[in-house]
Amino acid sequence: MPTLKAAIRTRLKNAKKIALLGVGSELRGDDAAGILIAESLQNIPLKTESKLQFQVFIGSTAPENLTGAIRKFGPTHLIIVDAADIGQKIGTVKLISPDETAGFSSSTHNLPMKIFAKYLTISLGCEVILIGIQPGKIHFNTLPSLEIKEAVKYVSQTIAEVIL
Repeated sequence: MPTLKAAIRTRLKNAKKIALLGVGSELRGDDAAGILIAESLQNIPLKTESKLQFQVFIGSTAPENLTGAIRKFGPTHLIIVDAADIGQKIGTVKLISPDETAGFSSSTHNLPMKIFAKYLTISLGCEVILIGIQPGKIHFNTLPSLEIKEAVKYVSQTIAEVIL
């Protein structure tokens, strides 16, 4: 099985404009993973000679509200990062196909991720890449666990290394 970096690099091979959408709730502990990754990549400096464009969107618990802004950016590739119950230990990171999204933390979203991902694929005409991170506690008014903080750092660094 390829590493996360190799898998993302392969999926972004022909990318010209990459959008990253962080999803989750900052008020629900480990469910904040996607938002924390988006925030960490918001001001990433691309190489001046790079023709690649990169934009971050923070979707919180209603990522569908950003569909218009993402469409306006016109990405060739969209990376969605979210907490996902993938049946693994806390902090495990997995690239997930849109058909495998049943475990995404849809209880904190207005629209199930499977429907949202398919809608974006069709309406934007871009490739959608889903990255799920296994949460632990997603109770209201809790902080992200150490495992999630480590996963956030790993995913953020991996994406930065691939696009830089």
